[in-house]
Amino acid sequence: MTGGLGNEGRPVSRDDAVAEDGIEDSIGDRMSSNLAEIEWKGRTGPFWLSLGPGVFSPTSTSRTLADALEITPGDTVIDVGCGSGVLAFVAAKLGAAKIYGVDLSHRAVEAARDNAKRLGLEHRCEFREGDLLEPVKDVRATVLIGDVSGIPDQIAAESGWFDDVPAGGPTGAELPTKFLRSIGDTLAPGGRLYLPTGTIQDEPAILAAAREVFGDHMEPVLEREFPLPDLVARSKAVAAMMKDGLLNLRQRGSRLLWRLQIWRCDRVDG
Repeated sequence: MTGGLGNEGRPVSRDDAVAEDGIEDSIGDRMSSNLAEIEWKGRTGPFWLSLGPGVFSPTSTSRTLADALEITPGDTVIDVGCGSGVLAFVAAKLGAAKIYGVDLSHRAVEAARDNAKRLGLEHRCEFREGDLLEPVKDVRATVLIGDVSGIPDQIAAESGWFDDVPAGGPTGAELPTKFLRSIGDTLAPGGRLYLPTGTIQDEPAILAAAREVFGDHMEPVLEREFPLPDLVARSKAVAAMMKDGLLNLRQRGSRLLWRLQIWRCDRVDG
């Protein structure tokens, strides 16, 4: 990957370079079937992560979100859809005071807790099991990371990448929209959400839901493109959703490309 943030925490600019890894690496095929270790080489790395069975490996969406994060000392961070805990650890290494990771998967939460201990971050990184923001209703965050699945159900089913966890709903917008409408008081005034959206889902519906919460206080801070793997590009689900106008994919030679954007959404209300 190119562009984005270095470790200094300065604002990012758009990076429209085409990444060489596809949807399977960017939004998650790499679910471990056995106990495995992987090396995170993204922002604040390198460091090692343990993945139990059924736990997703960090993806290019994870790496792009990590590049987009702006963390200030003293921040309280909630990482929704934390998986192995990688973005919580990035936030901790960037100076956040306390980080809460949430995941619906019991195995992911156990893996994240184990990784926090291995990295010596267990006193700042706490992981809770449950749906979206329900487990952290007692927390008032200054930063939210909203890395919830946005893959349309049919594409997820044809890919086989989401055997044990829910995908994003019929259009890929339903789960992200549910998350956005659940934010309530969990994000403090002056706080910010980092929200990934992509043209492999009904992106306008997600952005409309985000504007219900944040109004016009939203801006894209990082953009990258990824090629669809042939398995997905040839699927009936992709053809049907493109015909219906739900997906917005770009042709480059023989490949279809989808665009990922990271949005910074600021809460300015009192």
